[in-house]
Amino acid sequence: MYKASSTRYDNARYNRLGRSGLKLPVVSLGFWHNFGDTAAMANMKKLCFTAFDNGITHFDLANNYGPEPGSAEANLGRILKEEMGAYRDELIISTKAGYGMWAGPYGDFGSRKYLIASLDQSLKRLGLDYVDVFYHHRPDPETPLEETMGALDSIVKSGKALYVGLSNYDGERMKKAAAILEELKCPFVINQNSYNIFNRTIEQNGLKDACRELGKGLISFCPLAQGLLTNRYLNGIPEDSRIMTDGRFLNRNSLGEKTLERVGKLNDLALQRGETLAQMALKWVLKDSDVTSVLIGASKPEQILDNLGAQKGSPLSTEELVVIDRICAE
Repeated sequence: MYKASSTRYDNARYNRLGRSGLKLPVVSLGFWHNFGDTAAMANMKKLCFTAFDNGITHFDLANNYGPEPGSAEANLGRILKEEMGAYRDELIISTKAGYGMWAGPYGDFGSRKYLIASLDQSLKRLGLDYVDVFYHHRPDPETPLEETMGALDSIVKSGKALYVGLSNYDGERMKKAAAILEELKCPFVINQNSYNIFNRTIEQNGLKDACRELGKGLISFCPLAQGLLTNRYLNGIPEDSRIMTDGRFLNRNSLGEKTLERVGKLNDLALQRGETLAQMALKWVLKDSDVTSVLIGASKPEQILDNLGAQKGSPLSTEELVVIDRICAE
């Protein structure tokens, strides 16, 4: 059985989630890719061990992560049972429901029926009695917000989750949801949304400001823009790239001439700082106290170690932030 490094917390950094009592590591590990049925169990274990050995205590999942949907949770469940069960109380394990998971009218969006049933299924796959954070994965335009938030509250009061979160909400809708959850005295602590140098939607839709105003945590998914903000595409498209093998979330249209030119200039700036592009890009997301943690994906342990380098070195200067904005606006 795996034995964690005794120095795992020596160089790790943690931020508090808004005004809550919960802290997250600056860098968290996401299971969106590379933990499904098509991945090798030996590599999945290496990714988890490398992360935890370096102070990454937060593993982020969703009911539909795979492929096949549910397989990422099942694979983590196996790793916990076979290798990491002794460290359960040192881990923050989060999952979500809100996207399509099973056929029929009860396997999608935000009804009370779907959220509670989905979490029950997730707990079975994970082999756990509870998750630390349970998210509503996306807004539901048809189900009353009171029903969805009431389901999250019931889940916490049943002991199946310690905290709740919202994903892909904008600022206005998050504020309405937060008001309902506050009245229910439900511990809503975190928002999860895409945020990176190229995608600044949360600055435009009010979410970033709303999180600061209400004292809620914010975790960024896709902080490296599906790999664009790394050195992976500086010299063409690798054969094992998701562009070649999947194409659903990153495709050739993402790699136009102007985009690649911007990536090259950003890489030049990172090299001037003595950092990789990924490290600088993560540091940009974490440039202020509004973002609690960045959620990275990895296919190799070395990528995790490189991303952890974002915790080191000097912050981006005002002048460097201006240069980054100028590159993105070109």
